[in-house]
Amino acid sequence: MYREYLPAAPWSAGSVVLVAMLLVPALGAALVALLPAARDRQARIVATGFAAVTFGLTLLPAALRTDVDFGWFAYGERTAGPPLMPWAALDLPWVPALGLRFHLGVDGVSYPLVVLTGLLTLLCCAYTVRKVPRGGGSGRTLAVLLLVLEVGILGTFLALDLILFFVFFEVVLLPMYAVIAGWGGPERRAAARKFVLYTLAGSVLLLLGVVLVVAEAGTGDLVALTGAPTLTRTTQCVVFALLAVAFAVKAPLWPLHTWLPDAHTEAPTVGSVILAGVLLKMGTYGLIRVGVGVAPEGAAWAAPALGALAVVAILAGSLICLRQRELKRLIAYSSVGHMGFVLLGIATLTVTGLQAALVGNVAHGLITGLLFFLAGTIKDRAGTGSLDQLSGLRESAPRLAGLFGFAAVASLGLPGLAGFWGEAFAVVAAVRRGGPWWLTLAALAALGGALTAAYFLRLLRRLTHGPATPSVHALRPSIAAVEWFAWAPLVLLTLAVGIVPALVLADTDLPLLSLLGVQP
Repeated sequence: MYREYLPAAPWSAGSVVLVAMLLVPALGAALVALLPAARDRQARIVATGFAAVTFGLTLLPAALRTDVDFGWFAYGERTAGPPLMPWAALDLPWVPALGLRFHLGVDGVSYPLVVLTGLLTLLCCAYTVRKVPRGGGSGRTLAVLLLVLEVGILGTFLALDLILFFVFFEVVLLPMYAVIAGWGGPERRAAARKFVLYTLAGSVLLLLGVVLVVAEAGTGDLVALTGAPTLTRTTQCVVFALLAVAFAVKAPLWPLHTWLPDAHTEAPTVGSVILAGVLLKMGTYGLIRVGVGVAPEGAAWAAPALGALAVVAILAGSLICLRQRELKRLIAYSSVGHMGFVLLGIATLTVTGLQAALVGNVAHGLITGLLFFLAGTIKDRAGTGSLDQLSGLRESAPRLAGLFGFAAVASLGLPGLAGFWGEAFAVVAAVRRGGPWWLTLAALAALGGALTAAYFLRLLRRLTHGPATPSVHALRPSIAAVEWFAWAPLVLLTLAVGIVPALVLADTDLPLLSLLGVQP
């Protein structure tokens, strides 16, 4: 039974929670920055406390809802209303002279990524309490940067105004540059410069697209622009092309991915986890929320080309991984292939494809976040990331080998684990589109899935089997309590999402239909 939609009061319980999600980590960053340098460890503990409070706040929007629909479990009345109707929202004047508004909201499309951001930031902050990565900065400064990153990423997922979206999208640039350049490996500064140059180029295109939309439509409100676009078809094609390239840089999508392996290889463990776990998702989320939502005709025009680029990314990423000899670099290139499956789902412009992209985003964040945690631990303890010097891990550190094996088989898409749903249903969505083009893309993507299994099984054979090398033989086998704290939630959620994908996909059908311009 549907009920009439009534706009929420400006300051409802939900809107207070949305503001608190941004305010708490921002205040935490300011407080930690003011603590004396001599209290470095205490500062990291305080930052972890603020991250824990923020994670708790990310869980509240679902709890405050008056209706819930998990398909197999529902209560309350399902709400009908505008095409894009958030569970909780805040819409206040921001810069009245320019018509800008501070418009935040969360719905079934953004909520899983909001929770994932809160969780990974908490785990990374806790991880730094025990050990600060080698580099030129203090642990206190690293904790401040992690909290600032959380503000920018959460704001991107919550923003329902294009200008506000752009501002939050850009907030993450300098903190991530600082994390890589300050606490990364020997070539960290070159990798950080490459990251910032690519991202700045994408930012220019994103700004052009946002300004064009606001100038032509007279508004930057995503609620007003979604489902009832006022842009001409030509304008939509231009806008989508600008936005697609901008988001492709951030995701990153082939062929604009070359900054990613360098950044991951040189970044500290927590930097790689945040980068792979949630920062890359800003690109694919933006492509869904802004690109498809604001310019659906432009998306339809570009869909065949996007599908082709997605399949090339899947195949190229897999083939490169088969030749990789460095652990973190291999995992980084695997992200190119996984993001290819996400892009293929988006390119189909179907509810099934977009849902595959959404669950693929979350699964990649959980699994690849775990892989980078484990790879960072192995590299730190063995003193090398070269696969030629890493073998026999199951003999020296069987628990670590077992956890890495779990993460690897989850990433290759084993049924029953989170990685399966995004890859499988991206291919299904392409098949359902029909026609020679999409069937060919589906077949090639399925081949890419087989290659993904091949390179991960090859990695496991080289890393865990055979006689232990001197580097692995000297590796400390015990797992610290803080490492269990960081890894266990990712293992459990990988299992949970694999068994019950509705945890991610509940209540996504209506907003996705509206993004595609289809009336439910």
